[in-house]
Amino acid sequence: MEKPAMTLSEKLRKGDLLSANCPSRDVLKHVTSRWGVLVLIALEMETLRFSALRRRVGGVSERMLAQTLKWLEGDGLVERIEYDVVPPHVEYRLTPLGVEAAEKVRLLADWIETSLPQIAQHWDVAAE
Repeated sequence: MEKPAMTLSEKLRKGDLLSANCPSRDVLKHVTSRWGVLVLIALEMETLRFSALRRRVGGVSERMLAQTLKWLEGDGLVERIEYDVVPPHVEYRLTPLGVEAAEKVRLLADWIETSLPQIAQHWDVAAE
């Protein structure tokens, strides 16, 4: 018996990263960008203010951090908490979905760090 074809709405709900028009590609780009991974990992343990997060994620510009936080907030992974005080006080923390994403990208980051000596061996060969 042949499996019935998936409807368009089922395809859109499921996502298909290999399809050029899949909206999940934007989320993939946000989560797996260098800064996206590092922001998720930095916020995994604690809520941070923008300046503390920027110090934690070494090398990120203010502009790029703001953009990354905006993307991750738009994807429902990061929550921006505003306090009604003077001067303004804003903090960032992971949502439950963001915690799940951070766990996944941390596994990849951990693998990269532990495999770096083996990976680096190939850099010399590739440069020749």
